[in-house]
Amino acid sequence: MGRHGTIAGRKAAQDSKRAAMFTKYAKAITVAAKDGGDPDYNAGLRVAIEKAKAISMPNDNIQRAIKKGTGELGGATYEELTFEGYGPGGVAFIVNCLTDNTNRTTSSVRSSFDKQGGNLGTPGCVAYMFSRKGYFLIEKTDAIDEDALMETALEAGADDMVTEEDSFTIYSDPSVYTDVHQALTEAGYELVESDVEFIPSMESTPGENDVPKLKKLVEVLEDNEDVQKVQTNCAIDLYE
Repeated sequence: MGRHGTIAGRKAAQDSKRAAMFTKYAKAITVAAKDGGDPDYNAGLRVAIEKAKAISMPNDNIQRAIKKGTGELGGATYEELTFEGYGPGGVAFIVNCLTDNTNRTTSSVRSSFDKQGGNLGTPGCVAYMFSRKGYFLIEKTDAIDEDALMETALEAGADDMVTEEDSFTIYSDPSVYTDVHQALTEAGYELVESDVEFIPSMESTPGENDVPKLKKLVEVLEDNEDVQKVQTNCAIDLYE
């Protein structure tokens, strides 16, 4: 994840890649639907659908993805892959993928690292620099009472809330992610982003010349339709 930057910057990045995000979210819905196609009884599916709706993904696309997951429609079987490595300047990367062709995805991710001056490593080579946590990003507005938001989050099981200039960031243990997500959405809070991610416990500050290369590596990886998430321990915002 690394530095997320401003709310405006994150929204702009999402808008510019909306079509690609439809594909990524459809895969996530399909995988979640394997545990049951009714979101009322499948919390993971419910969250995946809410994320898709948040980027205005058409309902037909959502229903088709669910039916692929439940087996009502034929389609690819997706496998989860996680890659670890280093980008320029020694910045640690964790890349999560869903793919129907592991050889294609592995080759593509490795090539992206090589071409942008990074190195794909072995499993566990950077994971120790991160902690896996539920993550919720909410835009700060005059209508939001900070104390009330914190109370809602903590009562649902969240561990911490960090107040930034234009946002609130809430963290939780992965085991209560869906509980916190449900509590926040039912209380009327709009989530700009939410997921279970690898949050850096130690950050890396790259040299000035490495920043453009890091931004390019993130861009290339996120343009890959097999890549679901790119997380880094970069102390500098790579989305500005």
